[in-house]
Amino acid sequence: MKSNKECTACDLVRYCSDSCQKEHKSQHQQECKKQVDELHDELLFKQPESSYLGDCPICMIPLSIDQTKSGVWSCCSKIICNGCHHANILRERKEKLGHSCPFCRKPVPSTQEQSDKQTMKRIAANDPVAMRQKGIQQYDKEDYRSAFEYYVKAAELGDADAQYELARLYEFGIGVEKDEGKAIHFLEEAAIGGHSSARRTLGSIEWDNGNNERAVKHCIIAANLGDDDSIKMMMLMFRNGLVSKDDLASALRAHQAAVDATKSPQREAAEEYDRQGLRK
Repeated sequence: MKSNKECTACDLVRYCSDSCQKEHKSQHQQECKKQVDELHDELLFKQPESSYLGDCPICMIPLSIDQTKSGVWSCCSKIICNGCHHANILRERKEKLGHSCPFCRKPVPSTQEQSDKQTMKRIAANDPVAMRQKGIQQYDKEDYRSAFEYYVKAAELGDADAQYELARLYEFGIGVEKDEGKAIHFLEEAAIGGHSSARRTLGSIEWDNGNNERAVKHCIIAANLGDDDSIKMMMLMFRNGLVSKDDLASALRAHQAAVDATKSPQREAAEEYDRQGLRK
């Protein structure tokens, strides 16, 4: 017995044959679009468990979305917090060791050429972080087409930062033909993956388009990830009567909780060293 053919978009209806689908599809299209939009929004507005950066693989404390507080190591593509980097430096000084990666312990490359070789080795291993870092490097060299190609590869492997960078390229037409639809698509992909800047950008776009409720939702999610600028947007919305006092207070508490979760004595010690200019 031949099974019924499902609608591949919404899974709401089943057609008994190809001719049945052709005859009745037009009657179903409106309901189908509504269901697809609802499913899309359900995924889009789900609060991520953490930012796309996740935890430092050494101390297992959430990484700050302020990327000046961590760094990517070319040898293993791990993102290590400054606290663990600082602790590693102190260990090396005490034991009179050469400088090495805090995670994999490989010696730190002494030249950019050596660092680039490590990155390319990681790319050959299909590492999306290395692909994204290479894309950033190519972008800085103004080789935008090459940057685009590396971002695409990393984005296909789920790297939220690469998805965000792709959105920017499509938005401004850098290295690729300008395409607002693709820019939005990659912003949404990045936001779903926990990228607070992508999420905030979506909120700004929705606000500009008069979709205030959606804008507020995006800002709340970004604020819950510790995004400072989303709080600033919400305060502006509050002054314009678009956000309730309770919602703003709740977002402020969640934002502070997210920021506090990234703190540790080790990270504070690293910041103090940097403030005093003691790191050599």
